[in-house]
Amino acid sequence: MNIIITGASSGVGFEAVIEITSKGKHKVMALSRSQEKLEKLLEISQSLNPDCELYAIAFDIVHDDYQGLQQFIAANMDGKVDVLINNAGVLINKPFMELQEMDFVEMLQSNYLGHVRVIQNLLQFMGNGSHIVNIGSMGGFQGSSKFNGLSAYSASKSALHTLTECLAQEFAEQGIKVNCLALGSAQTEMLEKAFPGYESPVMAFEMGKYIADFALTGHKFFNGKILPVALTTP
Repeated sequence: MNIIITGASSGVGFEAVIEITSKGKHKVMALSRSQEKLEKLLEISQSLNPDCELYAIAFDIVHDDYQGLQQFIAANMDGKVDVLINNAGVLINKPFMELQEMDFVEMLQSNYLGHVRVIQNLLQFMGNGSHIVNIGSMGGFQGSSKFNGLSAYSASKSALHTLTECLAQEFAEQGIKVNCLALGSAQTEMLEKAFPGYESPVMAFEMGKYIADFALTGHKFFNGKILPVALTTP
């Protein structure tokens, strides 16, 4: 399979790439803003599987021009994307009354509009049997526990959840499945920023493996679903 994952330089995205490339069966494009962290990802992946096909590319899903990325996919991935994992995101932890309008703009750009841009620009490479996996959050899951300081982050994730349901319907005739994993806690830098000092019972590599496995097989069982993946919240 040809797989693209955003937000691949740290946390569960980093671990998902390592899981997928270790299998030795897939061609993977890992996108992130940090080239330095991507080099580390490439080094680890190649040490585990010297034959892995991994393209580690510095790319900002919000601000960069997609034309070059489209040309790269056409030339190096046979113009085909089987799985797209929209994992990129950022978090602001700040009381609601201290949030500036630009804080909300940043959350929406990074956690929602960036994924809109990715999907719109890469959909041409996807066809029947393809799978889009959006990485949401229990913070944006309707009816879940909510926490102080995370209103902007949670609202942006909720938008991504609803987009998932809409696109599953809109892409049904093309045979493209769209699902969202609403993640609970996993031991990552983002969790530490949201809940300083809290230790999750789920390690980043465990959540990364779950994401990787679901991206490869989940579309056989689900479409248009927002699936809570949470042992604890946080």
